Amino acid sequence: MSRRRLPPLNSLRAFEAAARHLNFERAGDEIAVTASAVGQQVKQLEAWLGVPLFVRLPSKGVALTPAGQRYAATLSELLDELNEATARVLRSENARTITVSTLPSFASSWLIPRLGSLKARHPDLELRVSISTGKTDFAREDVDVAIRWGKGDYPGLRTDLLMEETFFPVCSMALRDDPAHPLREPADLVHHRLLHEIPEGVPDYMTWPRWLAAVGVEIADVEHGPRFSHTFLALQAAASGQGVALATNVLIGDYLEAGRLVRPFPHQVKGAYQYYVVCPETTAERPAIAAFRAWLLDEARAQIERDGPA
Repeated sequence: MSRRRLPPLNSLRAFEAAARHLNFERAGDEIAVTASAVGQQVKQLEAWLGVPLFVRLPSKGVALTPAGQRYAATLSELLDELNEATARVLRSENARTITVSTLPSFASSWLIPRLGSLKARHPDLELRVSISTGKTDFAREDVDVAIRWGKGDYPGLRTDLLMEETFFPVCSMALRDDPAHPLREPADLVHHRLLHEIPEGVPDYMTWPRWLAAVGVEIADVEHGPRFSHTFLALQAAASGQGVALATNVLIGDYLEAGRLVRPFPHQVKGAYQYYVVCPETTAERPAIAAFRAWLLDEARAQIERDGPA
């Protein structure tokens, strides 16, 4: 085998960071060196390659040359692969500590209340819960498994459907049995205040107008009523008798079991997004990850069997 001709690793790291930021100072902050040191490392790499990688701009910024663009794209992929390979070595195949990333609402309403079951089934498995609302970059983040809310489009990852999400009205028992206007069917909602959850930047989210249209009910002033940015806020308002909220089978928590909320009628509508368990294909069968994934799917299956299919 011929001897590899590789430039200095420090120069590669400095160049890759500078190429992403197009700024030597921000690149230096990322790799904990000065902007001057980044510049020196880039010059060293350019001299080694015999090709200019950056064009220095009058505004003191930089732009990639065509050769620099091609080199940066390939180098970023290689460093990501190196980072992932290193992480796999550091986390031995028999390691029993895993990190799961998920949404704050799912963590508080569904995952955390079930951790006792995980401990009983796998007493030696240690779980770290990380909260995030964006997609997980497994190559750059110290995350083993992610639980995400979406449409299942996670290319290159092992993806398992965890739960389908359905929406249904909930209210306090007193409001359901209101003497003047009891809630017995969806048309009765016209007499009550609706509580709205409005997540930012989520198209096709299940709103009251969508839900009512799906069950064939028209309410003239359907947009009237208080608005909340999180599910748990709308549920708390409903539990205190302030109106009727739209709940989901995934995030309802123990409100129904504890009697703080009731479903006034059985109508429900499937949402546009579902919950998925995702992880890299290369680590999906690692014992701790496989055990955690199996436990998640069993817990979801048990809830579906208890509550009935969506």
